[in-house]
Amino acid sequence: MIYIDESGNEGKNVTEVRPREPALESSARVKQSLVSLLRPTSFEAEQYRTLRYIVDQLHKDANLQVVAVSSPGAGDGKTTTAINLAGALAQAPDARVLLVDADLRQPSVSKYLGIDDSRSLGLVDAILKPGLQLEDIEWRLPPFNLSALPVGHPPAAPYEVLKSPRLAKLLEEARQRYDYVVVDTPPLVPVPDCRVMAKWVDGFLLVVAAHKTPRKLVEEALNVMDPTKTLGLIFNNDDRPLSGYYGYYYTSGQTPGADRTGWWARVIKRVGGSCWRAGSSRTSMRGNWEPWR
Repeated sequence: MIYIDESGNEGKNVTEVRPREPALESSARVKQSLVSLLRPTSFEAEQYRTLRYIVDQLHKDANLQVVAVSSPGAGDGKTTTAINLAGALAQAPDARVLLVDADLRQPSVSKYLGIDDSRSLGLVDAILKPGLQLEDIEWRLPPFNLSALPVGHPPAAPYEVLKSPRLAKLLEEARQRYDYVVVDTPPLVPVPDCRVMAKWVDGFLLVVAAHKTPRKLVEEALNVMDPTKTLGLIFNNDDRPLSGYYGYYYTSGQTPGADRTGWWARVIKRVGGSCWRAGSSRTSMRGNWEPWR
């Protein structure tokens, strides 16, 4: 196990984290959009707590435990969403949360958290070296009940590594040790990596960037996703005005696009009517969650 103190130094093979102030809250290296970790009482962080509530309910009602966060392409905000969701879940005093960076081609979790893991072992090493256990390679991130599993040494053949049955065993070990496992996966359309992992996770959240992600790319992503494991859609960086009580919810039946009966309406119907807005200071999320069918 690895812990981080406020100076950024590493300590290895410890069984408990020392009770000191975390590097996360004081380090300028942490990406400022990680509001669940840096500003957990802010309005922006409240949006991710809404998503946390939905995940909590599915955890209780449908045994949701391993949540994959993906996107149609690169740059849609999936890593920020994954870390903020994990941070929101980890604020519960009785929750144990693991954040896994499974984007082996463009790993970003460590960079976003300000962690220098260039010489550390990670997910790839644990897959290729069966003797390694999760506790040997995880990073503890106090004061939250949150641990992070970085990529480690990037492999030459990411698809083959993620296809390994060893990944399934590691995720099963994570299920035994943690209440929630949030996986930042590769984007769905450009590479097949994310699709090969589908059988080992409980469901996918699809992150779409407002005013950026092409509609064709969204459709392609939905076509390759297993509909039985599609949890919902996160509409990221939508800057339209808010409405309603604190602006949290769309009005009944509203979709992210101006045309409620057009293309976006069909897309949201494909994901079970579940769509949320997230990722800016002017955000909202839509409830009306339906468990995967």
